[in-house]
Amino acid sequence: MAKESVKARQRKREKMVAKFAAKRAALKAAGDFEGLQKLPKNASPVRLKNRCKLSGRPKGYMRDFGICRNQFRELANMGKIPGVTKSSW
Repeated sequence: MAKESVKARQRKREKMVAKFAAKRAALKAAGDFEGLQKLPKNASPVRLKNRCKLSGRPKGYMRDFGICRNQFRELANMGKIPGVTKSSW
């Protein structure tokens, strides 16, 4: 489980990226790199990290589901992820 402050920082960055996405795209298309430099650092999508939506874990992230492998396994075993079943052979 990640600290609440780390998860809050990630949410803050996600909001900032969404807020400045159109402005960044316009500045990039115009080639105004000085204007890009004046935007907040956290407005850059490169600063985002893939984190589990449930636990905030940064490693073992599964893009298709948006959660880490540990949470995925728990939810799959409980049958809470549609279309996912435990395999046996």
